[in-house]
Amino acid sequence: MASEDLVRRSAADVKDDDQLPISSRETETLVDEKTQKQKQKQKRVASVDMFRGLTVGLMVLVDGAGGEWPLIGHAPWFGCDLADFVMPFFLFIVGIAIPLSLKRIPHRGKAVRRLLLRTIKLFFWGFLLQGGYSHAPDELSYGVDMKHIRWCGILQRIALAYLVVAVLEIVTKEADLEDKSTAPFFIYRKYYRQWIVAACILIIYMSLLYGIYVPDWEFRVQYDTSPYYGKVFKVTCGTRGKLNQPCNAVGYIDRKILGINHMYKHPAWHRSKACTEVSPYEGPFKADAPAWCLAPFEPEGILSSVSAILSTIIGVHYGHVLVHLKEHRDRLKHWLSMGVALLILGFVLHFSHAIPLNKQLYTFSYVCVTAGAAALVFSLFYFLVDIVGIRSIFLPLEWIGMNAMLVYVMAAEGIFEGFLNGWYYKSTNNTLVYWVKKHVFVKVWHSQRVGVLLYVLFAQILFWGIVAGILHRLGIYWKL
Repeated sequence: MASEDLVRRSAADVKDDDQLPISSRETETLVDEKTQKQKQKQKRVASVDMFRGLTVGLMVLVDGAGGEWPLIGHAPWFGCDLADFVMPFFLFIVGIAIPLSLKRIPHRGKAVRRLLLRTIKLFFWGFLLQGGYSHAPDELSYGVDMKHIRWCGILQRIALAYLVVAVLEIVTKEADLEDKSTAPFFIYRKYYRQWIVAACILIIYMSLLYGIYVPDWEFRVQYDTSPYYGKVFKVTCGTRGKLNQPCNAVGYIDRKILGINHMYKHPAWHRSKACTEVSPYEGPFKADAPAWCLAPFEPEGILSSVSAILSTIIGVHYGHVLVHLKEHRDRLKHWLSMGVALLILGFVLHFSHAIPLNKQLYTFSYVCVTAGAAALVFSLFYFLVDIVGIRSIFLPLEWIGMNAMLVYVMAAEGIFEGFLNGWYYKSTNNTLVYWVKKHVFVKVWHSQRVGVLLYVLFAQILFWGIVAGILHRLGIYWKL
């Protein structure tokens, strides 16, 4: 599968896309082809690749150093730490790239076929990497019991959001592309049907989140290292409208539809104060910890993924600004004003205790804060790179963004480290990865926390940035 997705192209062929670059169209003459490539290269928005590269880099950082640095990892329940920005940033940049990609495919049938194929590929890789089949990088084994396969995951959520929003973009795209960008609120009016759909999604999500009755439920402990392995516990709920760990509608829907055996077995709430004395670190459960501390929970579940579509719709709006507004000042004014407004709205909802920030539930306040943060970060990249021209320092991020799928699979999902760990000397703990981490980073800094952080920054993120740069020079990209 991967071999079919590796293609060789010249650097001028690369375009902004929702995952990776695509091949250029055939032209009638060599002169026309050269002219077209030059125009495409000039029109390329480097900040899109850099933002995508930053997001993948954050994913690598979170997976590698989140256990040592709680602020880098996910918040146990309410709140928002660094890792909680990664998923919304992914969805945001996917949304930005959708108008840029589809504007080059005027034929609706071709566009639909293309997005369906890309969605299938995303689901496939999601199941393979996060369904339980891959045990990399720590375990030298593979395979999953189908009774316990995890149906949801990061790539599956991205696939769902991409499919829904791309279809929405195709269906609501007007044949009349006349630019009326000088009129107030032009873009909002032009794509008003997308905002109507967004409002409907929000209403459905909020109605289910606060309206569904959550009854008592039971589960069997499935951690073979737990002293309670195989024991059945009962969780008392009998309520509706709660956003706490055991009795929220998000978990109830996933237990009913997905099945509790197919949900994520190591949720972030294991690090909450109710569960462990060493919170926010991972640690042994308290003797009097509530039963739900041992239960699974799906952070990329069904209802929360419905709300996650909103992050992609907001990203699509920013892509529309790129397409229709031609002046840098107009773009930044639009982006910054909307980003600040989203941040203010999200923080007001959170600190007024109306709707708290929660990544696991993907609450509306969380949508607003993370989308607002994504908007400001993307605007900063656009200003520094595409306007001021400060590009060299961000090149590793740009290269990662051009080969995002490759770096995500090899680094964030640990496939490359798993391959290296397969070559050990006498003991499976005596590998090149272990030696480099221990002797080059941890021992030099006399700190496990600092050493792990530097290892992730240099031996993973910077390393794969350089690899992606080499592949870019060779014209090699992994596309979906």
